[in-house]
Amino acid sequence: MRILVTGAAGFIGSHTAERLAGMGHEVIGVDNFSDYYDVRLKEMNSRSLEARGIRVLRMDLRKDDLSGLFSEGFDYLFHFSAQPGIAVTSSFEDYLSNNFIATQRLLDEIESLDRKPFFVNIATSSIYGLYATMTEDEAPLPASWYGVTKLAAEQLVLAYSRRGLLKGTSLRLYSVYGPRERPDKLYTRLIDCGLNDKPFPLYQGSEQHLRSFTYVQDIVDGIVSVMGKEDVTNGEIFNLGTEEENSTATGIATVERILQKKIQIANKPARPGDQSRTRANIDKARKLLNYNPSTSLEDGLQAQVAWFRDNFC
Repeated sequence: MRILVTGAAGFIGSHTAERLAGMGHEVIGVDNFSDYYDVRLKEMNSRSLEARGIRVLRMDLRKDDLSGLFSEGFDYLFHFSAQPGIAVTSSFEDYLSNNFIATQRLLDEIESLDRKPFFVNIATSSIYGLYATMTEDEAPLPASWYGVTKLAAEQLVLAYSRRGLLKGTSLRLYSVYGPRERPDKLYTRLIDCGLNDKPFPLYQGSEQHLRSFTYVQDIVDGIVSVMGKEDVTNGEIFNLGTEEENSTATGIATVERILQKKIQIANKPARPGDQSRTRANIDKARKLLNYNPSTSLEDGLQAQVAWFRDNFC
């Protein structure tokens, strides 16, 4: 099959593109190589993809002409492109344009096609709000611009599905970590601080936060499991993540144990909109997608530390 992956030079997008290529599919990637974090990391990911025969196009979905992108047609589209996370350096316009407008432009382009790809929207547990422990059928209560705009983008995709303009599904991912994790996220920053004797910024109250920390390959298992299940997944939402909860304090202690050293802590004010608890309810995904994440936090972090040492030490 021929597959398009947006945000292919990013963390989860690059892993998914590699998995799809390994399954024997022809994969084309798109990324705008945003400078939200060090572009060199995305370029490194892109080189890894190209070494596996995956072409990555430099394109901005918010403003570039998309008509040529679909000229040869695709069977699936995995849509990772987004303004990620909760950051004071990101404006509402950043979240709106990257998360909603870019998605709307993709959907408008697809609507005009005779051969429409199955649209797999990559969403987030931030849609649920401060306590992300709910099922897919419960009303979301997003508390951040990130969560609000990702919910809006998700509902836009599902609106197209409800109207019969295309077929698609949305996957809400929970606290993904592992090799290639963004440098602003918890574990890459912890590992960097531990190995390079830098203070780790700990936001007030966050050490008690509970998370469904989910290893990236377990997430990719769930993402690719929608393939061949269009009749079951069309118009549906699925939570993907581990049911195991760990606190940020446990995560810090696990990294310290792997590194065999204490990490310096620099206390910072609390971040508005940060989630207090996430626990993935995956009953639906387990039943319909046969989804069963199994990597322990210890094993996943061992792999992430090894990746960091191989690439940055």
